[in-house]
Amino acid sequence: MTLSIAVSGWQPMASLALVALLLGGQLAHAIPPMYDNNWAIYIGSFIALAFITWLYQGRMRLIAACANVLFAGVMAFLMLSWRYGAGVGWFVPFGGDMMILRHNGWQLFALLVLIAAACFALGLLLALYQERGTLFRARDLAQSTLEAAEVDLIVEQERTRIARDLHDVLAHSLAAIAAQADGSRYLSSDQPKAVLNALENIAGSARTALVDAQRVIEGVRDDGMSVPQPQLADIEALVEGMQRGSLKIESSESGTRVDLSGGQQLAVFRIVQECLTNALKHGGRGTAVRLHFDWSGPGLTLHAASATTSSEHPAVPAPQGSGRGLPGMRERAHMAGGWLTAGPDGEQFRVTAFIPYTAGSTDTSAEGGLGERPIQQPELVAAAAAAAEADNRG
Repeated sequence: MTLSIAVSGWQPMASLALVALLLGGQLAHAIPPMYDNNWAIYIGSFIALAFITWLYQGRMRLIAACANVLFAGVMAFLMLSWRYGAGVGWFVPFGGDMMILRHNGWQLFALLVLIAAACFALGLLLALYQERGTLFRARDLAQSTLEAAEVDLIVEQERTRIARDLHDVLAHSLAAIAAQADGSRYLSSDQPKAVLNALENIAGSARTALVDAQRVIEGVRDDGMSVPQPQLADIEALVEGMQRGSLKIESSESGTRVDLSGGQQLAVFRIVQECLTNALKHGGRGTAVRLHFDWSGPGLTLHAASATTSSEHPAVPAPQGSGRGLPGMRERAHMAGGWLTAGPDGEQFRVTAFIPYTAGSTDTSAEGGLGERPIQQPELVAAAAAAAEADNRG
């Protein structure tokens, strides 16, 4: 019985087996029966039941409870039968086992079951108390985690506000510088060429700085560390990923590639990403999308056309949202020094974006490329208009 109590919290089935072994040994007369001064050893079985109820749940509790009810019946028989305990000094055996069991068996059995039930209830109380402590600790941990998350949210909101304010200030200032430089260049066309080139460089540098500032602000993680921003080389992986998302994308390219600034590359990537996302969102699975990158003009002309679901419900991007939809794409193209048009065209929705080459861009494969000289604004406008008109005719 001592071993049964010792292993009850480790091997409950072994604990019950040890009690059954004791009772079976007494029934077989291999172990001496209980006398009036040692019958209480049987209570060890109920103590083991308390430990099993405390440390285990569900099916194991039920098995232990049923086994101890059976044990209580065997114990009552061993203590009352004249062959074993002979009433252990409490009951006078008369009329044989059947008579004494009929008159006194239920009393002793009820007493043993009552002790077992008390031990079972004690185990349940200990289990509930332990569970209550666990719930309190979980509640405290959840509260502390919630407080930490609230602090992180406040910090992130403040960081976002500062980034937005910084972006607005830089956008206004740099846009004003670019506009004034362009205006001075056009109004003072009779100035020396060096002055005109300087004004053009100022305008181009302001636009490039504006795009790069947006790229840096967008690339700051929550912990303040900068993360790499997508570039033109990442468009191929984006297209492959969207094709796995059930889009049918046809991508083509013409002309010779010219290096763009980091901010301009980010703007092109985000525009392509938004076009593909809107095609999947509004056109559904299996939507056909055609992308074309034209490097032959004074800037990169991007054509994106996606099939609409029907003529009555074209797959137009959502016009609202912070940094998303048509306003977000137009803003990115504008800050990169170009422009963007979008709208339904028959059974397709077309997006045309133009990103001019910066003054410092160089042709990556051809000698005497377009990047060896500054691109004049009239050339940009004329080339962009021609590209848009050709795309519409297509």
